[in-house]
Amino acid sequence: MRWQGRRESTNVDDRRGSGRGGLVVGGGIGTIVIALLVYFLGGDPSQVVNMQQQTGAEQGQLSPEQEARQKEAASFTKVVLAETEDVWNKVFRDMGQQYQEPTLVMFTDAVQSACGQASAASGPFYCPADHQVYIDLSFYDELKNNLNAPGDMAMAYVIAHEVGHHVQNLLGVSQKVQSMRSRLSEAEYNKLSVKLELQADFYAGLWAHYMKGIADFIEPGDIEEALNAANAIGDDRLQQQSRGYVVPDAFTHGTSAQRMYWFKKGFETGDIRQGDTFNSAQ
Repeated sequence: MRWQGRRESTNVDDRRGSGRGGLVVGGGIGTIVIALLVYFLGGDPSQVVNMQQQTGAEQGQLSPEQEARQKEAASFTKVVLAETEDVWNKVFRDMGQQYQEPTLVMFTDAVQSACGQASAASGPFYCPADHQVYIDLSFYDELKNNLNAPGDMAMAYVIAHEVGHHVQNLLGVSQKVQSMRSRLSEAEYNKLSVKLELQADFYAGLWAHYMKGIADFIEPGDIEEALNAANAIGDDRLQQQSRGYVVPDAFTHGTSAQRMYWFKKGFETGDIRQGDTFNSAQ
């Protein structure tokens, strides 16, 4: 991706360095990957949280090299957010609606949202109650080093996916799913959760579709990076890594194949009407 020099979004609340402590909660793409691995291997997942808190406490003593990487990651995040704003403003205008741009919160270690308190171990997430996307920039290292999904397009996919949840919130999809929670079993609700996540993957692909029309922004290999990230965070793959076996009834985000399929469909069609994961046979 050739993102340098492009417009940076101003819809950013930078809380880095202000968060300490907090509980791990369910969230977005990176749902406690390391903590799960530790738990299923017989260890104490709270040690993962404590280690991340300790790491955050040491972040006040960053080397010039680390500071430069943090600055670049923050700038990259703002540019990608700005590009999602441009795309979704256009898509909503085409539908005769007005897009309400979300705020992206960058935090360190832990953060308080309208959906509760979350730690960096939760991974990036979207809170529909305050219309905000939350991300600890250290997740980019998690994506590269622990999930084997390197590349700037992989990181952009993460942001675009969470913004996709904001789109669902604006269109009323999230509320419909949430309203059914009390009437369904856990396994049944998990199936709806999977469809919600796959639609957010479709919306991430739709964003990429529009970005390919911008000269030199998406480079050869970028879409493969995004698909690799979608593959890396499939429920089946994460469960196999952590448990050694797969439990489909416990899926909440979709299999690797499903996540790649819906991202690719969004990218290839660029048509928001094609993203109805709730009534699709696939």
